[in-house]
Amino acid sequence: MEDLSLDSCGEEDAAPGTKGWPAPQARVHFRVTRFIMEAGVKLGMQSIPVATACAIYHKFFCEINVDAYDPYLVAMSALYLAGKVEEQPLRTRDIINVSNRYFHPGSEPLELDSRFWVIRDSIVQCELLVLRVLRFQVSFQHPHKYLLHYLISLKNWLNRYSWQRTPISVTAWALLRDSYHGGLCVRFQAQHIAVAVLHLALQVYGVQVPAEAEAEKPWWQIYTMDTEIP
Repeated sequence: MEDLSLDSCGEEDAAPGTKGWPAPQARVHFRVTRFIMEAGVKLGMQSIPVATACAIYHKFFCEINVDAYDPYLVAMSALYLAGKVEEQPLRTRDIINVSNRYFHPGSEPLELDSRFWVIRDSIVQCELLVLRVLRFQVSFQHPHKYLLHYLISLKNWLNRYSWQRTPISVTAWALLRDSYHGGLCVRFQAQHIAVAVLHLALQVYGVQVPAEAEAEKPWWQIYTMDTEIP
């Protein structure tokens, strides 16, 4: 898989944990998850399968040091596995060609030669490795459905002018998508992430929920009773 990878980033000095990665590792994971998202779009994947691929990737490297395996190979296997989990199956050939074009813009699709089959076998073998490391726990509850519910509820809560003049919904979805560049998706509950990105979107535009000052509880606790946001 060296032919499909970018330059080695093997400067990390600690194994990742549940509280986040050291900065060098975080930069690697940011770049690789960006690859997953862009490849997912080119492969025609919907948002949930792409989110599952990112979650599989992050969860794998919460267990394994990033130096142990090529992160881009793991990412390609995560895409392949996520397609199966979310019932949007992908062909390994399509994943390989999209990845090859990502690393070598303008290149032609790979011929079905020995190099292609080596890459294809690497993806399949890596998929089995990922499944073993994650103990076959590759189904995830994503924040998307919660955020959709919260946005619909908040839209009816806010006055129409505040909602129409600020792109709260667009910003919240963008923040949720960007959150998958890091390991938040495997460190926090889905509904907490949904509330957090919505809270941040409101703060960005200075929008306050009506009667928030007089309420007995903060508005976000109406959605998730155990959520605490500083």
